[in-house]
Order: sequence, then C-alpha cells, then structure tokens
Amino acid sequence: QTQLLGVLLAAASNFLISVSLNIQKCAHLRLVCQAEQKPYYTSKLWWCGITLLGLGEVGNFTAYGFAPIALVAPLGCVSVIGSAFISVFFLKKTMRTADILGGALSITGIYLLVTFAPNIPQELTARQVQNYLVSWPFLVYSVLEITIFCILLYFYKRKAVKHIVVLLMMVALLASLTVIAVKAVSSMIALSVKGKMQLTYSVFYIMVVLMATSCAFQIKFLNQAMHLYEATAVMPINFAFFTTSAIISGVIFYREFQSAALLSVFMFLFGCLLSFLGVIIIARNKKEEHLQIPFIDCGHIPGQKLTGKIQPDSHSSCYGTLNKEDDLVKSQS
Repeated sequence: QTQLLGVLLAAASNFLISVSLNIQKCAHLRLVCQAEQKPYYTSKLWWCGITLLGLGEVGNFTAYGFAPIALVAPLGCVSVIGSAFISVFFLKKTMRTADILGGALSITGIYLLVTFAPNIPQELTARQVQNYLVSWPFLVYSVLEITIFCILLYFYKRKAVKHIVVLLMMVALLASLTVIAVKAVSSMIALSVKGKMQLTYSVFYIMVVLMATSCAFQIKFLNQAMHLYEATAVMPINFAFFTTSAIISGVIFYREFQSAALLSVFMFLFGCLLSFLGVIIIARNKKEEHLQIPFIDCGHIPGQKLTGKIQPDSHSSCYGTLNKEDDLVKSQS
C-alpha cells in the first residue's frame, strides 16, 4: 500500500507539473497579445501555474519517501504525456498521430514499470543511510561517477565542447546524487513525522546539502542545454539519461533489485524502454513556438545607407541596423 501511494503521488505530481507548464505558457501568450505590455509576474494566471508547479515538485519529493527510485523516476514521462494532451485545450494545438502513439507506448511502459517494480521496505532510517554511504559498491560508483564528471567538465570548460550529450550527461550524473539525497531526506522526514525522530542525525543535514548543491548545478547545465538546443531535442534525451542514472543509483545505493527475479528485471527494463520510445515519438518533429516579433520601419535617414527594416537579433542583445560599410568591415575582420 505504501508503494502504491508513492506511485499515485508521483503520477499525480507529474500530471500537475504538465498542467502548470501549460498554464504558464498560456499566461505568457496572453500577455504578448495585450496592447499594454506588463511583466509576466503581474499575471494571476502565471502565479496559478507557478503554484501548481510547486505543489507538483513537493509531491514528487514526497513520493520518493514511499516508493523506490527505480519506480518514481520513470514516472516523469507522465508530465510529457500530460503536456502533449493538455496543450490541445490550453494552447489550442492540434492532436497529432505521433502524440497518440507515443502516449500509448508510454502508458504501456508505465503499466509494466508499476507491475514489475522492486517491492522493498521504504522506511529508511538515518543509520541505514549511513551504512549505505560507506558501502563499497557506492564508494566504487562514486569514484567512477566523479571521474567521468571531471572528464566531461574538462572538455566543457577547457575545450569548449558544449555538445548536447556532454551537457546532459553531466546533468544525469548530478541527478543520480540528487535522487539519492532526495529519497534519504524524504524518508527520514516521513519517519520523523510518524514519531521516529531522524532529524537529530548529522547524515540528514549532509543529505540536505548534497541535495541542494547537486540540484543547483544540475539546473545550471540543463539551462545551458536549453539555451543552445531546441527543447524538443533536450527533453527526450534528458528524460532517458535522468531515468537511467536514477535507476542505476537506486540499484547501487539502495539495492532496490537485490532480490528481484530475472524476468521481473527484464520486464521492468522493457517498460522503461517503451517509456523512452513514447517520449521520443511525442517530442520528435514537434515544432517550436516562437513569438512573432514585428519589423520596425526605420524610415529614410539622409546620407545613410541603412537596411529598410530592423528587428531584434535573436543571437545578440543589440537592437538596430548596421551601416553597410560598417557591416562590410566587420565581416572582413
């Protein structure tokens, strides 16, 4: 029953997140259409979306205290499915055949995940977390993860390699630490609420710091990927990388598949594969929406050879036109 509660909580939270994202997008579009431009934070609709997003994230955090990481992490595909279908009502988008097919595959995958997920006790005490932290499988895993992350960071910083795979692999490596810490913190808080105080142990605060730090750097690299690449490319790759790293961290740190049958493991992985495939199909060939920025008529300026129209350059923060001679000099330099 506890695990089922975690599944329902994770699914509902991710659905809530998909609703919130569509509400925020709708609020931005409404503000653009208004004659008098106002900041987005003055919109009640936008604040409604932010509130729902916060509730969804809190629900996800709580779900880790009731269900295994290997089950909660893949349920992130619910937000992708929900967003594809809810956007039809909020943003008046057209329902595509790819959305229906991707949704069907993802739902089938979710069914397999829930059916064949590991069934382990979810009450994690502070002493158990301490023992897991110093276990040799986690220590070996930590050394490997830190080594790979440092290599990727070297190429990112020193060699200026900003390929989408490099960025999202760093996000996934950080995410594995985040989910480990989130589950530990959530479980210890849940036990403390039940009367078994766990907040007096130093490992609780170590996990809180690890959670906050890894999450902050994870957001940094994810924002970099979103800035350089289309969301339709980032979304499915990030979901696949994040889910894979979360499952691996759950297996190694919390030993979630320790007593699972081989058939259960195979069917669980097959469910993950179907979920990945469904998300990729939904995101594939999905057009990015860009706000239409009208051209500004410069008029005629005597003695200057200027382009007739100007518009904001999407790759710079400058507005205006260039003199043709200046433009030629810049292009030659």
